[in-house]
Amino acid sequence: MVPQVRRLFLPVTTAGAWLVAAAMLVGCAEKTAPEEEVRAVIAAGEEAAEARDLSGILEHVSASFSDEHGGGRDELKQYLRGYLVTHPSVHLLTHVESVEFPYEDFARVELTVGTLGREAAGATAFDLAADVHDDVPVPVPEDDEWRVVRAAWQSTRRR
Repeated sequence: MVPQVRRLFLPVTTAGAWLVAAAMLVGCAEKTAPEEEVRAVIAAGEEAAEARDLSGILEHVSASFSDEHGGGRDELKQYLRGYLVTHPSVHLLTHVESVEFPYEDFARVELTVGTLGREAAGATAFDLAADVHDDVPVPVPEDDEWRVVRAAWQSTRRR
């Protein structure tokens, strides 16, 4: 089975997810609306994932991160490292369904992430790994930046 990027954000997402790349936002001189800051974190994570920048992805993940299976930041890091090693190219298509703030310092994001990566080790142009995931990353502000502390996801692919 091919690893899924959605863990990224989910990272990001799974492949990704959560994954989503590098426009480092928060902590800027101008104050922006919290929803804009959260959307910028998602965009930065997407950019980092497509650039295959593991540290750039993890920059947006809290040290206290946990996923729906009880995995922490270290497990996410190992998963993402494995995904990036086995997929020399990563392409994401993200769509933010909603950003909600049940509390001032707590966001809930519904995100759809489409992933496409080419597998390594002699892969041809047709050896592609693709999936679509519905992700729910939960960012909270830490040190003047929004970081993902919790994530849940599921593949939309029929089994």
